[in-house]
Amino acid sequence: MTKIFGHRGAAGTHPENTMISFEEAIRAGADGIELDVHLTKDGIPVVIHDEQIDRTTDGTGYVRDLTYEELKTYNAAKDFPEITEGQAIPSLEEVLSFAAASKMLFILNIELKNDIEDYPGLEEKVIEMITQFQLEQRVILSSFNHYSLMKCMKMNPQIETAVLYMEGLYQPYEYAKKLGARSIHPVLHAAKIDIIQLSEQSGISVRPFTVNDEEAMLQFFESGCSAIITDFPEKAFLLRKKQKPAR
Repeated sequence: MTKIFGHRGAAGTHPENTMISFEEAIRAGADGIELDVHLTKDGIPVVIHDEQIDRTTDGTGYVRDLTYEELKTYNAAKDFPEITEGQAIPSLEEVLSFAAASKMLFILNIELKNDIEDYPGLEEKVIEMITQFQLEQRVILSSFNHYSLMKCMKMNPQIETAVLYMEGLYQPYEYAKKLGARSIHPVLHAAKIDIIQLSEQSGISVRPFTVNDEEAMLQFFESGCSAIITDFPEKAFLLRKKQKPAR
């Protein structure tokens, strides 16, 4: 059965990459959550998508230039006035603690956001935290920075790694195998059905992003890919319940 990963939690209905968004994704029936990690000025892994905080919070500036204590003062739910309690940018530790304590054994897809910014020590800090919470078997590390993925694999081969890409990569399953990665995460338009099937048959899991259209969801459920990554996990969950098992 194709799993459902909530993209930045339940980003279609809740403030992305916040605890309330992650909680909603799991409540809605998601099998996993996808999140993004940067490093603060004082070296704390925090969960936010952009290099700057301007789009998703009421603050301004680059994550790399702000301390964790400074980041916590901003509201990451600024575009959701109905959420009266402010939502701070979570630390990765906070999310891992939530996952470790949950009775629901959901998967965490942690994207390392080091394809634009160079964050020395990011891989070490993230893997150390994953190990601390004993979540090695429930975490997937993904990145557009494939050098970073190689580093992660060498540091801890127990943790699954996933190749993120946005173009028509030739035989991506062979490329993943060459790197030593166990999965590929292609953007929606690069996730062709034949590529999905060849990848899955060769032992490489495929999880396309960001799958929000119902027709696309149905196609991917039929394809038998390992998972879809969507902003609307509840919609995907209800749609999957109506589906016959993939052939």
